Amino acid sequence: MPRPYASGIVPGDVDEVWRRVRDFNGLPTWHPGIAASEIEPGHGAFEIGAVRTLTLADGGVVREQLLAFDDPGRSYTYNILDSPFPVRRYISTIRVAPITATGDTFVEWWTEYDADAADEENLDKTFAKGVFATGIKALAGG
Repeated sequence: MPRPYASGIVPGDVDEVWRRVRDFNGLPTWHPGIAASEIEPGHGAFEIGAVRTLTLADGGVVREQLLAFDDPGRSYTYNILDSPFPVRRYISTIRVAPITATGDTFVEWWTEYDADAADEENLDKTFAKGVFATGIKALAGG
């Protein structure tokens, strides 16, 4: 099972970075690849089971559901319900942690998914570099 991963250092206090990342509906405020997000009726943005509909910068649409939310641990996990990506199962986690030596923030983001072997190389690159690394770089101001 593939496990694309990206991590990076974001200047600033972990609590400030977590405030930006933690909002399940807030991805468009910091990720350049996401044009819009809307939480479907029935749950709030911080409630397990919340479903967000993301409009990608290229016009694609992705529906994701919040599976776990750990405010003290500064992470959340979600899955894809519908997307243009050829995946059968996709579970992803984003986590932020303090770098105590510098006062900055360590951000890591990864997924595990199932797909046809022929699609894995392209999907690994899309998720690790196109989604995760791009988002982390944007959080860092880059």
